[in-house]
Amino acid sequence: MPAAKRPEPWLPDLCRLPRLATMLGIAELVVVVVAVAPDAVRGWRLMDFVLASGFALWLALAVSVLLCVSRPLLSRGPMAVGAVGAMLLAALAAWLGSAVVYVLYDSLDPVNWSGRIGFWHFSLGSSAILTLITGLALRYFHVSDRWQAQLQANARAQADALQARIRPHFLFNSMNLIASLLRRDPRVAEQAVLDLSDLFRASLVAGESPSTLRDEVELAERYLAIESLRLGERMQVVWRKHEPLPWDLPMPRLVLQPLVENAVLHGVSRMPQGGEVEIELLVDGRRLHIRIRNPAPSPDAAAIPVKHGAGHAQRSTLHRLGYEFGPSTRMTSAWREGYYVCEVDLPLP
Repeated sequence: MPAAKRPEPWLPDLCRLPRLATMLGIAELVVVVVAVAPDAVRGWRLMDFVLASGFALWLALAVSVLLCVSRPLLSRGPMAVGAVGAMLLAALAAWLGSAVVYVLYDSLDPVNWSGRIGFWHFSLGSSAILTLITGLALRYFHVSDRWQAQLQANARAQADALQARIRPHFLFNSMNLIASLLRRDPRVAEQAVLDLSDLFRASLVAGESPSTLRDEVELAERYLAIESLRLGERMQVVWRKHEPLPWDLPMPRLVLQPLVENAVLHGVSRMPQGGEVEIELLVDGRRLHIRIRNPAPSPDAAAIPVKHGAGHAQRSTLHRLGYEFGPSTRMTSAWREGYYVCEVDLPLP
């Protein structure tokens, strides 16, 4: 029996460089605020600022490393107990660091240093400030981690939902089509079975493994090949692939096929005379553009409005692409002059 997987520690990971840089940045920000705050007693010289910055950064680094090392231990018990333990650990580390710095400076310049501030005032005050900084930072990181986890869960849920998007009537129609082809064209029937197999295999692992642009295009081609057998001369497919294209670009699985399916299901199949599905891929600068154009009934005249029928697939695709490529991901869609156009704009790494 395999060993149970240990749960992920809930305490934010301060071992990561961005997190460590944030801790150091917050510590330096506190020094800047104190330096620029009005003070009628004394002004800040450049050397005072440098010394205070070094002191704050050193304490922040020490506390961050200590919490990083103690993360597995602090995350074992209840969250409330671990949070209190983290704060106490940060306070103790800050107090010890402050005490060491005070003793060091007092030994170098006992007249000026001891006369300016007492030991307990300096050590406890520094410890309190750094503990507050640590608490705020850990709370921010914890909320950020939960938000990222929620995004991942939503993206996985969207991917899992795509497993059910290959509708039963599409399966039944495809199987009936293959059955009718077995006697008069076995080779075409065999290829249709392979296309259908690849399509369902991709849907079953939609939320488990990444894909590439090449894989997504091939999957869409297989879907269109099956629909072409069903619709016959009513549907023509035109691919416009402007090379060079980043074929190895990592992408979430099943992001292109649902958009192509919309073009067929809510567009060509609803037109009495059928029409042409045009898919265009090109790179412009550091961005990848994907454009899908198909004839479609007017949203006002259609029995089921196009914008409503295509909305779920587009929202799901945009959500998953946005999580993968960041906030600069763009998707636009509109019906104009008898055609429905969906455009996806992705940043390239």
